[in-house]
Amino acid sequence: MFMPKLAMSALSLPGRAEAFVRVEKDSSALHDTPTLPVSVVIAVKNEARNLPLCLESLWNFGEVVVVDSQSSDNTAEIARSSGANVVQFYYRGGWPKKRQWALETLPFRYDWVLLLDADESVTPELFAEIAEAIKTPELAGCYIGLEMFFLGRRLQHCGATFYKLSLFRRGMAGFECRTTEQDASMCDMEVHEHLVAEGTKRRLRAKLLHRNVDSLSRYIRKHDEYSNWEAQVWSQQAGENALPPNLLASQAQRRRWLKKYFLPLPGSPILLFVYRYFVRSGFLDGVPGLLYCAFQAIQLFHVKAKLYEKQVAGQAYAIKPAAVRGESHVRH
Repeated sequence: MFMPKLAMSALSLPGRAEAFVRVEKDSSALHDTPTLPVSVVIAVKNEARNLPLCLESLWNFGEVVVVDSQSSDNTAEIARSSGANVVQFYYRGGWPKKRQWALETLPFRYDWVLLLDADESVTPELFAEIAEAIKTPELAGCYIGLEMFFLGRRLQHCGATFYKLSLFRRGMAGFECRTTEQDASMCDMEVHEHLVAEGTKRRLRAKLLHRNVDSLSRYIRKHDEYSNWEAQVWSQQAGENALPPNLLASQAQRRRWLKKYFLPLPGSPILLFVYRYFVRSGFLDGVPGLLYCAFQAIQLFHVKAKLYEKQVAGQAYAIKPAAVRGESHVRH
């Protein structure tokens, strides 16, 4: 069994995570004859604008499960009208979060699982490559890159492309838990926790189309939650099964190594902007490239500011008892 420490039901963590499920199934199947034996999992909340394009790209997958967090728009209705199964996830903090909970809890139809965001879609080239990859008996998972679109423009520079383990055999992969000290202000879905898989892995050539933002206001709100999570993670010891920072390992571990030693440097947000905009030629991506590089640097600044806030709060807590004791010796 993969990583027993990950295989915890949300209900077994009182005070940490309380997740309850209601499965809503449309009476019609996605297709009369499933084309590809892969279960697709899409984690969503208020994604009515993005979800239709994502679902349209999945018409020839055998199963689609949409894990919703009580969307206030018509996300669930859009999913059901496309033949997807809708599962409601209720987050009360702690671990597991949405995707890991789904992997532990839901009875998927197929042995292969593809994890997507609502703003991602599968191209015909990627579909064909997935169809070939899942025929390989010894393969445990596949890294798939993101073709990033920001404010309607494909980012060809900025260092925006990255790979994540999106396709894997069920039971052979699970999310690392970097901290159990999480709450609803840090997003109910895994932010920069990565999937860890046992066995052989491969990087696919074709990429997912990732439409990163259609509303800057929503983008800013989401990244405020992300920076809350980042500050929490970097202010404490890493979890037991967290991927270690390693300059010579996977892309995720290389980025984590760079962040570990880069984050404390004075002016690191400015340095990050210079790196993305000038060294990685973000200026060639026009105004969207400028805004993307700027927002990446601003988020790093927010993480540093929130880490400082935690440090100040910790110091205030440490000296408060001494100050209280000192008041008892004041002469009147």
